[in-house]
Amino acid sequence: MNRTTRTVVVMAVATLMAGIASFGVYAAVKSIPVREVEVAHTFVAVAAHNLPTGSRLTEQDVKLVAWPAKNPVPGAFSEVKPIVDRGLVASVSENEPLTETKLAPVGSGAGLPPSIPPGMRAMSVKVDEVIGVAGFVVPGTRVDLVVTLRGSGQAEESMSRTVASNVLVLTAGTRFDQEQAKDGKPQPSTVVTLAVSPTDAERVALASSEGKISLALRNPLDVTPTETAGVHVAALRLGMGSAQRPESTKAQSTSSRRPLASPPSAAPTVVPPSKIYTVEAIRGAKRTEESVR
Repeated sequence: MNRTTRTVVVMAVATLMAGIASFGVYAAVKSIPVREVEVAHTFVAVAAHNLPTGSRLTEQDVKLVAWPAKNPVPGAFSEVKPIVDRGLVASVSENEPLTETKLAPVGSGAGLPPSIPPGMRAMSVKVDEVIGVAGFVVPGTRVDLVVTLRGSGQAEESMSRTVASNVLVLTAGTRFDQEQAKDGKPQPSTVVTLAVSPTDAERVALASSEGKISLALRNPLDVTPTETAGVHVAALRLGMGSAQRPESTKAQSTSSRRPLASPPSAAPTVVPPSKIYTVEAIRGAKRTEESVR
């Protein structure tokens, strides 16, 4: 057997032994039983499906799921019974934990009343497509209320001004419908329910009875109160934004009511006397001076 043959035989035997050893290790590892490490967990009540604001929860709306004990959910429930027959003050998605902050107090019922913030009042305003900002005034948005008052005559001019600012929209229509609000789609409605303070409720009630209310949609990140002096018709004509009637308009209206004065009589014309000139006249050898006017 030459050297080349011996090398080939050694390599073949080594490869065979390596394959047998690998198969043996694989069989040994596969025969080891799987060990399951038990992770400590607890149960948390979650929504069985999507639930809108104002829903009254039933046993079919809630289910219990295992939750890691090392990551508890603040305010969560481990049983279904304390949740049943309570209303939602915020919409929840499927498999989202139900917490105390999303539920109405016990005995307060469901629907709109539990979702009204403390110290606020719910007030409905009749709107159309234009007033409702083409349907983009949906639950959760914030608006300003602008009233337009018609003047009774020359003594009072028509004007517009903001009566309430940064007002929360509770509902758009006759019920909660936030599915379209989540997607940013317009929601046509004829009634918008707002959360206003008692003082603003009085102002809005008076404004709706005395004039026409319009809604101005706000950026939710803009919380600065709207402070304006309003605008009169005369200010619009002159390109001014003051609520006070422009002084020039007052002066013009006052002067227009004054009787016209008769023009002053013309003074008699006085003709100044003509000037006298002295002219020297020469006639032959005679020289004389004559006066000429």
